[in-house]
Amino acid sequence: MKVLVAADGAWVRDQVRAALLGRNLEVIEVSRGQDVRNAVSELHPDLVILDMQIANMGGIAVAIDLHLEASADRLPSVPILLLLDREHDRFIASRAAADAELVKPIDPGTLRRTVKRLITPVASASV
Repeated sequence: MKVLVAADGAWVRDQVRAALLGRNLEVIEVSRGQDVRNAVSELHPDLVILDMQIANMGGIAVAIDLHLEASADRLPSVPILLLLDREHDRFIASRAAADAELVKPIDPGTLRRTVKRLITPVASASV
């Protein structure tokens, strides 16, 4: 199983990677929002995790872009988890039609349960 993490903050990518370590998941990282579309096209991840604040193209814009590309059959449809900066960002996250959202700082257990829920239809119970 592959999880694509997009965040310009190395600490965010590190937290996600550490929480998912040893869960039979390959964690792929990008640091720019504009790189997510190509990564999804080439690597076919089972889940995309987007930080709300990604330099040059934030998580909301990337989520909308992925949905538009999938609806036009130019990309595979992939579940999206948004990492929000604050509770109030849930409203805008709902506009991006994310499959789930978590507010930072990230609780490792909550992240693992959320990832498992989002990829369960195609994953084994080892997540």
